[in-house]
Amino acid sequence: MKIFCIGKNYAEHAAEMGGSVPDQPLIFMKPSTALLLENKAFYYPTFTKNLHYEGEIVLKIKKNGRHIQPEFASDYYDYIGFGFDLTARDLQDECKKKGHPWEIAKAFDHSAPLGNFVSVHDYDIHNISFTTHLNGVVVQEGNTADLIFDFNYLVCYISRYFQFQTGDLIFTGTPAGVGPLKIGDVLEGFIGDKKMLSCEIK
Repeated sequence: MKIFCIGKNYAEHAAEMGGSVPDQPLIFMKPSTALLLENKAFYYPTFTKNLHYEGEIVLKIKKNGRHIQPEFASDYYDYIGFGFDLTARDLQDECKKKGHPWEIAKAFDHSAPLGNFVSVHDYDIHNISFTTHLNGVVVQEGNTADLIFDFNYLVCYISRYFQFQTGDLIFTGTPAGVGPLKIGDVLEGFIGDKKMLSCEIK
């Protein structure tokens, strides 16, 4: 099982990170050990002093495929969920300065808390609202209408380079409003008014 993540897929988030809007999807990956399921607590790692949340809509791939054409892209996923791409921002900034890969900042154990899934067919994929709540306060508001690269484009683009397998995941990108976490915080992710994920930071 592979976890694909898309960077800077919302223009306002690209701006808040001080970067330009990409002309093709920015893909990075997390290992399966990054998953944190069943609303389990996340334990703040000792190797970072600046852990950030990034709330995202997640696609679950339902069948194997490669070199997928646009007219068939929607046939390759039928569930969406909510996930957090937890990021050691201080390590990421250091890696960027040195021109190094980001794995230690993005792909560490339990860096991908993931909630329940719901049928994508209950939503208009081009108008899915979602929010991140931190200690009961909304800190991120996103809508898939604002995606730079939409679900189907991502499926086609990723499949040019990687063969999809059943159960693969795509974290589709985070909107503006990312920020730091501390021990004792509670993160929650909502799709519309439906709570999909809750994660306490310990």
